[in-house]
Amino acid sequence: MTPLTSSLISPEAVPADERGRARGRLELGISVRGGRSVASRQFHEGALRVLRPHYLDQSGQVCYVMVNPGGAYLGADLFLIDVEVEAGADLLLTTQSATKIYRTPGSFAEQRMSIRLGEGARLELMPDQLIAYREASYRQNSHISLHPSSSLVMAEVITPGWSPDGASFKYEELRLRNEIHVVTGTGSQLLALDNLLIRPPLGDVTGMGFMEGFSHLGSLIVVDQRVDQELADELDQLTRDLDAFTGVSLTISVGGTTGLVLRALSNSTEELNRLLAACTGVLRARWSGQAPLDLRKY
Repeated sequence: MTPLTSSLISPEAVPADERGRARGRLELGISVRGGRSVASRQFHEGALRVLRPHYLDQSGQVCYVMVNPGGAYLGADLFLIDVEVEAGADLLLTTQSATKIYRTPGSFAEQRMSIRLGEGARLELMPDQLIAYREASYRQNSHISLHPSSSLVMAEVITPGWSPDGASFKYEELRLRNEIHVVTGTGSQLLALDNLLIRPPLGDVTGMGFMEGFSHLGSLIVVDQRVDQELADELDQLTRDLDAFTGVSLTISVGGTTGLVLRALSNSTEELNRLLAACTGVLRARWSGQAPLDLRKY
């Protein structure tokens, strides 16, 4: 098999103009020692860091919480995150609180994340919700490379922030892009290119044609050799009793691994969190024998 790169981003590897622009950089490398996952490399700079590691059960999975002491993303902010989970390691990565995007006059705020998963590695990426406030423009780009035997679960909830006049969708634009590659013996092959663009129309328009009349969006991406049509049908059935409009689709198979993408529309962050928790709970119980996540942070 072609090995995944094992080096994290060094300060010299980031272009000088981006280093000057970046408000925060975080690099985290996870490996296995003594039967459990630990941080083998760690670096932070500016307005990003992680709290001390936690172990939520006896599985050996390590949990890290990302923190932005500044509290929000503002215009022209750039945040760089680099994560590597080495062979056999297991990481749960979450955030301390919601990611808040405030007004971005002049230029959009941006987060760029690079993720690499080695052979048999596992990553659960479970951030709190993304809240876009009035006149906010935000871009989030994630580049993911994984081994065919890796397991990836990513969840996201997007919600409009409070507006003084009570109107919905006062943010300008949200662009979220996930590019997922599988590294096989013949090289790197694209598994999925997931682009999400939310650009509200002028005025308080919330009817059919834009978010189908809903205000909140939830997303779940799963990449694993155990993903198949039966699982997609099961998760689709699981969501039908919840107050959300949901769709599930599968990617092509590359190197024996397949991706699943679930989208859900609702008017409630709590309802979307329940939906995503129910789905990830099924995966955790079936694939790793773990209890559903309880990431209460207060």
